[in-house]
Amino acid sequence: MLTVPIRQLGESERAQVERVLDRDPYAGAQIAERVAAHGLNWWRSDGRIFGYGPGRRVESLIWSGAHLVPVCSTPAATAAFAELLGSEPRICSSIIGRSDAVLDLWDRLGGHWGRARDVRPHQPLLVADRDPVIAPDPEVRLVRPSEVDALFPAAVAMYTEEVGVSPLLDDGGRGYRRRIVELVKGKRAYARFVGDRVIFKAELAIATNRTTQVQGVWVDPEFRGRGLAAPAMASVTRDALRRVAPTVSLYVNDYNAAARRVYARCGFVSAGSFATVLF
Repeated sequence: MLTVPIRQLGESERAQVERVLDRDPYAGAQIAERVAAHGLNWWRSDGRIFGYGPGRRVESLIWSGAHLVPVCSTPAATAAFAELLGSEPRICSSIIGRSDAVLDLWDRLGGHWGRARDVRPHQPLLVADRDPVIAPDPEVRLVRPSEVDALFPAAVAMYTEEVGVSPLLDDGGRGYRRRIVELVKGKRAYARFVGDRVIFKAELAIATNRTTQVQGVWVDPEFRGRGLAAPAMASVTRDALRRVAPTVSLYVNDYNAAARRVYARCGFVSAGSFATVLF
């Protein structure tokens, strides 16, 4: 029997949820975007939000849906979330968030959910709040709706390289293509083209009033090592700061030294460490 102060949260507790999310706007960005769009009535979205805290006070959160995302999760809260979720079948495809909470969750849940496909224990979380000092690439621009067919193969290549599986496996890529179309229509997808070929791409996968999170950064293998990435990222960062949010954030695999050098040149600084568990 669950004996800890944990409960599913509803719309009446939205103000408390928003206060917790505001304490960590980077780890909480994915949830903050969903709460702004759907509120806390779980049947209106694709997941549930659980809170931890004494009485009616909410101190820690976890989003349970396609991803499992803890926010401001204390050790006691992490133990409580694991106790609850370990009694249910796994529905998430990944656990993402601050490394201490994610790794603690996985230590507790692994025995219930079986082996992970990959565990990335240290992914530097980086943030920029001002224009890069290096010159932006003027050929990097927002992707137009008519260019989705050109962008999609590059997006599939990036996803497959980064995640280790193709996004085409489950439904032939229909869901992933819908997501790409959504980002393009929302003016959150960037690319540099050579003719009809995408040689650089990046997306603003999450946007809140505090930050926008860059994901899907990719350079065509043929064009790597030519100094293209840093000016291209400078263009993305500059536009995102001016048009979308007061900070730009991202997380990167610690072993990706080339990408980390690019982000450093663009003015990104450390804001802690993420971890990801992939299923």
